[in-house]
Amino acid sequence: MRRNLLSLITRTVFNSNFVFQRYSSNANQFVNVKVIDRDQKPIDAKAKVGSNMLDVILDNKIDIDGFGACEGTLACSTCHVILDSENYKTLPEPVEEENDMLDLAFGLTPTSRLACQIIVEPRMKDWVFVVPKDVNDQR
Repeated sequence: MRRNLLSLITRTVFNSNFVFQRYSSNANQFVNVKVIDRDQKPIDAKAKVGSNMLDVILDNKIDIDGFGACEGTLACSTCHVILDSENYKTLPEPVEEENDMLDLAFGLTPTSRLACQIIVEPRMKDWVFVVPKDVNDQR
């Protein structure tokens, strides 16, 4: 019961920060990022500051089969992406629920994250997000 309450509080705080970030004054800014799809094809994407990388991939109509199956609710690992180590180190630590879902991801690396949990910031200009070739779509 205590763990569920802590999880609820964490998620509420995270969602409040997400809403604030998404609709803050930076929300009309965009940065260019690159997504490497499962076929290792590089795709340029326009990323709205304050949105999450899952939404960026969907908004740019990047067709990655099964990507983001749970629509960002931290109930799957289908939006698993890999970052370079320098960029990975600058992101906030993943919450426990993200780590739990990453444990289910195929091709997990030390720099793996879920795209739904990466909030776009201006400093992310030209970052590269690699979608692993394999996916675990079990929920």
